[in-house]
Amino acid sequence: MKKVAQTLFLILILLQWHPGIAQDKTPNANYTYKKGDPSGIGKWYMGREIAYVMGYQGMQWLDRPEREKEENTSTLLLNMAIEPEDNIADIGAGSGYHVFKMAKLAGRGLIYAVDIQDEMLEEINNRKERDQIKNVRVIKGGEKNINIAENSLDKVLMVDVYHEFNYPAEMLFSIKKALKADGKLFLIEYRGEDGSVPIKKLHKMTEAQAIKEMKAAGLKLHRNIDNLPWQHCMIFIKN
Repeated sequence: MKKVAQTLFLILILLQWHPGIAQDKTPNANYTYKKGDPSGIGKWYMGREIAYVMGYQGMQWLDRPEREKEENTSTLLLNMAIEPEDNIADIGAGSGYHVFKMAKLAGRGLIYAVDIQDEMLEEINNRKERDQIKNVRVIKGGEKNINIAENSLDKVLMVDVYHEFNYPAEMLFSIKKALKADGKLFLIEYRGEDGSVPIKKLHKMTEAQAIKEMKAAGLKLHRNIDNLPWQHCMIFIKN
């Protein structure tokens, strides 16, 4: 555990800044700006400081062999109850770790792999072409918009990425708009209430904070499935 903790802390320290993402300090009623944690961007939303984006250099860590053991990703997919016809968006898809697992389960549906980093999208495209996977669509997302059509998604997955959104209010508006009326948002975040989780504070979230931010976007907690080793598995639906 000590070795794992050291590895996670080191990666988050080294990769906490992505040079391609500028910080916009234009006045906005949703956000405030002040000095805070070294891991944060100095921008606050509803009492929470936004964390730096982990850069594409962390791709190897995302695909680490021990990830299944540390995060129980198979259980996460079971929690999602994926149907063959589901249309699902993985927001902040990274290298596609969850994308291709979901693509097998939703064989007659479509998986949208959304990310803002071209290097991540290139990696997903390369694997998609190499393995001839037909039901994955790669989407270049924006800081304020996921760029997916209205009422088109059955489920949205966000794994350890929401806390890094530079514009969380705008992103949640875009996500909610893209969800179908009965769609579900699966918010996976390291548990901020648990000091034993070996992740820097700004890269974790409490259930209470998540509920507060989702409520502001017109989303309510349907269930928090407490069966992952380090993470919340919070399911939100339209209010």
